[in-house]
Amino acid sequence: MGFPKGRRRLVAVVAALLVSAAVAVIVHRVLAPAEVSTVARGEYPALAEPPAGVVGRLPVAPLIVDGRLRVYAAHRQVYADRPVDGRHRTTPYWSYRRWPAELTGVVADGTTVVSRWSDGQLVALDARTGRVAWLADGPVPTEEHTSRRTGAATVWAPAGLYLTRTPDGRAVLVVSGSGEARGVDLAGGRELWHTALAAECHRDVGTTPDGQLVGVDACAGPATVEFRDATTGTVTNRWRPPGATDELDVAPVGCRSGRSECRALRTAAPGGAGGKGWLVGPGEPAPAPALDRPDTELVGDQAIAVVDGAVVGRSARTGTELWRRADLGSGRVIAVQPGRVHLLTDRNDLVTLDPATGAERSRFTLNAGSDGTGWAPGAVYAVDGYLAVERLRRPVDPDADDQRYFFTSEPLILAST
Repeated sequence: MGFPKGRRRLVAVVAALLVSAAVAVIVHRVLAPAEVSTVARGEYPALAEPPAGVVGRLPVAPLIVDGRLRVYAAHRQVYADRPVDGRHRTTPYWSYRRWPAELTGVVADGTTVVSRWSDGQLVALDARTGRVAWLADGPVPTEEHTSRRTGAATVWAPAGLYLTRTPDGRAVLVVSGSGEARGVDLAGGRELWHTALAAECHRDVGTTPDGQLVGVDACAGPATVEFRDATTGTVTNRWRPPGATDELDVAPVGCRSGRSECRALRTAAPGGAGGKGWLVGPGEPAPAPALDRPDTELVGDQAIAVVDGAVVGRSARTGTELWRRADLGSGRVIAVQPGRVHLLTDRNDLVTLDPATGAERSRFTLNAGSDGTGWAPGAVYAVDGYLAVERLRRPVDPDADDQRYFFTSEPLILAST
C-alpha cells in the first residue's frame, strides 16, 4: 500500500525543491564573494639584530615590514610570519584572504600593509595585529598579473601600486589601472584625487621621494616625462630631455623599494641607446652623468657600478670618483639600500660595502645548508639590512616551468648584512 498518485507527485516536487535549495546554499557558500581575516594572537615581535650571514631559506618571497615581520603573497591571500630572522617560514602570525578576487600587489609603509586585488579593492592591514585598517575602491588592474610561485613580482615590484611622501611627511598611496590613477591617504584610506589616463599612450614610471608621480605621456605629441603632484593629482611639470627622440624609454633609478620613492631617472631611445641619468627634485631633472650606464645603481648621493672589474663609487651629481675597489673579484652589484651596496661575486660570495667610502661591512658565502652555490641570481630585494635573493637553476631558462626554473623547492635565500 503506497501514497496515492497525486501525493507521490507532491512529495517528489517537494524533495526536488529541497535538493535545489541545498545545492543553492552550497554553491553560494563556495562561490559567493567572501573574506576571511585571521588576526594575530601572539605579541608583536621585537626588532631582531641577527649577525651578518645567511639567515635561512624560504619557499616564497618575503616583504620585510617594520623590521619585525615577513609578509608573503599567495594567489588569494596575504599573510605574515615571525620572527623576521626565522630560518624557515613558520605558521602565519596573521592572514587575510579574499574570494574570488586574486591578489595582484602588496606594499608596506611603517606598520601599514596595503594589498591590491584583481577587482580593484584596496585593503590596508595593521601589521601589528593583522586587522583591517581600511578598505577603499581603486582602479582595476589593466596589466595581466603574472607571478611565479615565489610571488616576488607581487611583493617586491607590484605594477601600478606606489608609495610616496608629501613634503610635510604625509604618506600617499598612488594606484593606476583601467584608464585612471588615484591618490589615497595611507593613514585612513581617504581618496585624495582621481584622474583619467589613456592607457594606450600613457604609462607609469614610479614615484619620487618628494610626492610626485612620474609618467611618460605620448597622447598629444612626442613622448614627454610628466610629473604629477601625488597629493592633488595636478600635473606640475612636463619635461623632455635635450635631444630626445619622439619615442622615449624612462626607467626609475635609486628607488626605496620597487618603483616607489625613486631619486633618479634614466632616459634613452627605444632599445636603450643614448642613455642619460637625471636626478629628480624641485624643478627640472638635473643631469647626472654618473648614472648614464644602465648597470649603475644610486644609493644616497653615490653612483655605484662595476667598471673594468672594479667596484667604483662616484658622485652622482658631478661624476667625480670617490673610491675604487679592485680587490673583490669579479661580480656585479645586485642591490643597494641606505648605507649598503651589495656585490655578488661569480662564486656567489656576498660582499656588502659602505657606499660613501667603499669600506667592507660584511662578506660571506650565500649558501644555505648543503644547497651549494651552483645557482644564478634572480629577483633581489634589500631593506632594513636584509637581502633576499631568488636562486635559479643554471642554465637559466625563463620559459621553463617553476620546477625547472628555480634551484630548489625553497629558492629564496635570506641574509643579514
